[in-house]
Amino acid sequence: MSLLILEPLEAEVMQWLSERNSVRFAPELVGETAQLLQALHHTRALIVPPSVAVDAALLRAAPRLRVVGRVSAGGENIDLDACRAARVEVIRSLTATASAEAEFAIGALLALLRRVPVLANDGMMVGRELGCATIGLIGMTPASRMLAQLLPAFGTRVIGYDPSLHQSDPLWAQWGVEPLPLRDLMEQSDGVCVQLAYFPRYRGLMGERVLGFAKPDQVLVSIAHSAIFDDQALAEALTSGRILAAWFDSMEPGLQEPGCPLHGVPSFQVTPRLASTTRESRTRAAWGVARRIDELLAAPPEPAPEFRISGPGALADPVAERRWR
Repeated sequence: MSLLILEPLEAEVMQWLSERNSVRFAPELVGETAQLLQALHHTRALIVPPSVAVDAALLRAAPRLRVVGRVSAGGENIDLDACRAARVEVIRSLTATASAEAEFAIGALLALLRRVPVLANDGMMVGRELGCATIGLIGMTPASRMLAQLLPAFGTRVIGYDPSLHQSDPLWAQWGVEPLPLRDLMEQSDGVCVQLAYFPRYRGLMGERVLGFAKPDQVLVSIAHSAIFDDQALAEALTSGRILAAWFDSMEPGLQEPGCPLHGVPSFQVTPRLASTTRESRTRAAWGVARRIDELLAAPPEPAPEFRISGPGALADPVAERRWR
């Protein structure tokens, strides 16, 4: 078997792959570990949903596996070191969801700024306009760069921070974003959008030392992995009013359970990965992953291929390219 697909794809993508490769579509294997590992023994390519972890145990059960594709958002449970050691290429579409995520972030900012009132000079509680706001972008992903194009149309001032980019990098000017240190960004932003790609070294980055410098009446939108935030520091910032409201589109399981710092915080809103999940983005991502997998399956095997994360736009993404060199 050439390709094992564990999540539903668009019908035309499935048909195209089936006409060119030996394909098994088996979403019923998700959650059935023993059966999945058995099916992987003769599999060369695999498309997995976010609920399936690609770890050392899975890779050991797949000696012929050469490529793993993920169409849906989220790559946190793909063990990149294990894939590198096993010479398995990881394919994700790095740009397919950018416009969907940017639209979601703008919608969330508009909603929070308007529905969470602040005290006006005349004593009335009122909403605010995005066009009169300064918005800070943390993490210059493709979605952030799309935001940097869209926000100025409202009249918004756009500032940014990315730990992998120096403030003198010419890319900032190319994207039309004013680079600032993280503390300065927090102190100047009426709204903050966090899109930072998750790496273990970023766990807890957004803690008390950062959130403590939030501008008064700031609102926060995050489509990044929630582990980037320290949940105790976030809860304290929200309950104290230092940050007026926060909207997360991804949350680790259990962080809102009774006894956890974020449990019952009324100004904290969570949605289940809606930012990247649109009909259009799914189609773009599915075609991008499918074409790259077909290309790799058609190519003759290479001795000790270099590990890399690939996908539509991967080499055109200068931030991603620098991170993986």
